[in-house]
Amino acid sequence: MSHVPAGGQLLIASNRGPVSFARGADGTLSASRGGGGMVSGLSAAADEVPMTWVCAALSDADREAARTSPGGVLDPDQTGGGAVVRMLDIPPDVFASAYNDVANSTLWFVHHMLYDTPNQPSFGPAFSRDWAAFRQYNEMFATALAGAADNGGGGAPARAVIQDYHLCLAPKMLADRRPGTPIAHFSHTPWAPPEYYRLLPTEVGREVLAGMLGADHAGFLCQRWADAFMDCCEALLGAKVDRDARQVSHGGHLTSIGVHPLGVDAAQLRARAAEPDVAAKMTALSEAAAGRKLIVRVDRTELSKNIVRGLEAYRELLHAHPEWRGKVVHLAFAYPSRTDLAEYRDYTAAVQRLAEQIDAEFAAPGWDPLILEVVDDYPRSLAACRLADVLLVNPIRDGMNLVAKEGPILSDRNCAVVLSTEAGAAAELGGHALMVNPFDVTQTMHALDRALTMSDAERASRCSALAAAASALPPARWLAEQLQALDRTTGS
Repeated sequence: MSHVPAGGQLLIASNRGPVSFARGADGTLSASRGGGGMVSGLSAAADEVPMTWVCAALSDADREAARTSPGGVLDPDQTGGGAVVRMLDIPPDVFASAYNDVANSTLWFVHHMLYDTPNQPSFGPAFSRDWAAFRQYNEMFATALAGAADNGGGGAPARAVIQDYHLCLAPKMLADRRPGTPIAHFSHTPWAPPEYYRLLPTEVGREVLAGMLGADHAGFLCQRWADAFMDCCEALLGAKVDRDARQVSHGGHLTSIGVHPLGVDAAQLRARAAEPDVAAKMTALSEAAAGRKLIVRVDRTELSKNIVRGLEAYRELLHAHPEWRGKVVHLAFAYPSRTDLAEYRDYTAAVQRLAEQIDAEFAAPGWDPLILEVVDDYPRSLAACRLADVLLVNPIRDGMNLVAKEGPILSDRNCAVVLSTEAGAAAELGGHALMVNPFDVTQTMHALDRALTMSDAERASRCSALAAAASALPPARWLAEQLQALDRTTGS
């Protein structure tokens, strides 16, 4: 593990924290630790430096835990130790407007370029109210971070690492409250180019950019997204941009720009995939496949993941190459996402309808061509990745896509990866994956056929190279690299 650079207290801010609560049948609250690369990487730093993690209460159980803890600071016995967790009890109406109506229905759509522009977006009085709530949400985080910085005591100043598009205004708000606090912000999404970013109301677009430029260091998952951010700063703010030095100067403040492609802790992931619950899922999936080749996808039913076109490519494969009928099974695991938004419910329904059509058209006695599951089951996902002959990752646009990295690390069969050019992971994996235009269903079909017919030697060579690239910057090193860049910028 790469050690966190020495310094003062580390402050983390993210919408979703490292712990969540549920109410048991007896009425008591129980805590569970969060998963994922970001949580594991940030949590690892708590073993090396004092850490306070500020997050939002996301459920009624979370809110009760926050309300019954002094200042929302959770008892370490509840959180499993490590970081001090401060959970913010944000008013539900403020949270709903900030999270659903701005972060996920506006900023997410802009950065992933998902709008049907003849019809959307349309910004009026309702959006103005939602934006005010988004500001309030960010202010609550900034205030909590400022308070945590004050409580750090003497010595080196606290360093703040703020996560993602939900908290794009918080860096400047924190800098205004606590000048001199070293601040980093990291974007886990793509960044839209100026011509698309201009869909946002002009002042809103500028406020987002100025908010992020309140940070001393702004990090992105690949150079493409970093370049787009710098282009937006120049075009909308008139900021001075030095692309060679990766620096943006605005309002007398300098922000360094970094590219930090979050990777996978290979040893940790493989250990989890060796657990008995995964083995049981592998047995069940192997029985369902009955020795056939497996094309696997693991995604949320997120509009940007392009599940429908992936299913269309598989259907075209069975039409264009009838020799694969009865010899291949597509495991499509598409877990529910943002079900409180109508667009996502409609998309999930479209995925399910197409899956039913494929089954109706091709299913034969003893052969189910497609197994679609719209239920979250992490052990089953790990099992599917271990069994995959082909991993299909074809997003319309994606900040990184960790599944594209996890699959080759886990694969017991040296899986071939069919990867969208629009995934951030393409920058690292493109030389060894089969690259496709995510809108080109026919090209994706040909890539699936190529992946299924690839020689064992080529498959092994490609998979080994993919796994090495995927694990080059595991979460703990990813965080350490950002802190090193922050320290260089601020002279800490």
